[in-house]
Amino acid sequence: MSVYDHSTYHDPRSPKLRVEALEDILVEKGIVDRARIDATIQKYEHDIGPMIGARLVAQAWVDPTFRERFLSDADAVVSDQGIRGAEIEHLEVKANEPGVHNVVVCTLCSCYPWGVLGLPPNWYKSPEYRARIVREPRAVLSEMGLDLDPATEVRVWDSSSETRFMVLPERPAGTDDMDVDELAELVPRDAMIGVARAIQP
Repeated sequence: MSVYDHSTYHDPRSPKLRVEALEDILVEKGIVDRARIDATIQKYEHDIGPMIGARLVAQAWVDPTFRERFLSDADAVVSDQGIRGAEIEHLEVKANEPGVHNVVVCTLCSCYPWGVLGLPPNWYKSPEYRARIVREPRAVLSEMGLDLDPATEVRVWDSSSETRFMVLPERPAGTDDMDVDELAELVPRDAMIGVARAIQP
């Protein structure tokens, strides 16, 4: 079973299943519009939330001083930028570089820096991802479409209620003439978790 696909198993105690059942009832009664709910979730999962982190990444790509500070004291950077939100009380940023690839997990639950990455994806919260990425990170990353050179060291960072992690992906080649706004568009949420690369323009 892929870490992306959990459709074959439905736990009736699952909060997700209960929320979906409640949503179905509200839609049937005409109280809410499903398309509007889906659009709102999509916006927070892929646009508003992750774009905050993506702009920080892009700024780190173009400004070496900012990059050094972001890696050494992300809390101060987040505070200076006026970024607010859930689960960013203490944030650490780990940079990918040639020969080193970082990936983030929360093995105990689903600690995740909402304030810079938006809503966590369902697969991040799944027991399968949480268990397997620690034991066999290369296999899981490969299943998610990221094949690493065998010589690349994979570092797995376990988020907790005290510390959340995000990844600073490598800057794609051929982007020297791009500005921060353009570069931010190349940084998907999954690259900041470490299960994907930045987009090659």
